[in-house]
Amino acid sequence: MQFIVFIILYPILWLISMFPFRLLYGLSDGIYLLLYNVIGYRKKVVRDNIALALPHLSKEERLLIEKKFYHHLCDLFLEMIKTMTISEKELDRRYTFTNIDLYLDLEKKQKSIAVFMAHYASYEWAISMNRITNFEGYAIYKKIANKYFDKLVRDIRSKFKATLITNRETIKIIEQNAKVKHLGIYGFASDQSPQLSKTHHWSTFMGIETPVHTGAEMLAKRFDMNVLFLKTRKVKRGFYEGTFEYLVDHPKEVPNYEISDAFLKKVELQILDAPEFYLWTHKRWKHRKQ
Repeated sequence: MQFIVFIILYPILWLISMFPFRLLYGLSDGIYLLLYNVIGYRKKVVRDNIALALPHLSKEERLLIEKKFYHHLCDLFLEMIKTMTISEKELDRRYTFTNIDLYLDLEKKQKSIAVFMAHYASYEWAISMNRITNFEGYAIYKKIANKYFDKLVRDIRSKFKATLITNRETIKIIEQNAKVKHLGIYGFASDQSPQLSKTHHWSTFMGIETPVHTGAEMLAKRFDMNVLFLKTRKVKRGFYEGTFEYLVDHPKEVPNYEISDAFLKKVELQILDAPEFYLWTHKRWKHRKQ
């Protein structure tokens, strides 16, 4: 059944990926009308999340953010499909880095690097950085249930010199790399809600006390990685800008959970600056202290 689904959908996805961007975004506008006005995909989750995180805004202001978010979500989905056939030159034009020298200077310290980032703006197109780094780039992700689509995603990322590793493989691969002194850059999107059974720390995120992922911090400490935050800004439709910011360069000297808390504060600033580009469809605050 997985293969049947794959062979039915793959040609459609490939065809869409060949669309010029003007046509791609025309399709996105049509999908928005269907997704938001007809299907109402996760609308209650999105509305509740925005109300929780931005209670200082009026109902009308939150509704405007909600609609802008769904427009962005449709763009994001189609941009992910576009990655199947986009050229390296085109991706470099559409996702640029303001201060890649800051990152390259950090490589000179000859320690692996952990890059913390949020599900904000275009977290997918950040893979373009792997073509301009010297360390091997690893992106941690959750394995897709359909093994054929999972392989497709891996193949797409490898085209841009990114190695995908599942969250279950992460510790083993980092350990192996550390033993042979193979330097890597590891991308962690750690802003989503962890399972309560795996929660070690609660923090305040957007004014709400909630459990947070601390695995990335613990790995950075254990393997003495330099730690950066990648801040992404949507410049205009289809164009993004990434900026590196230091979090810490001696993680073992930092008290536990301080790195995770600092990361969340940076994510908060992103959200407050332009909340429509955050991934509101996830139940980020499903566990919270009342």
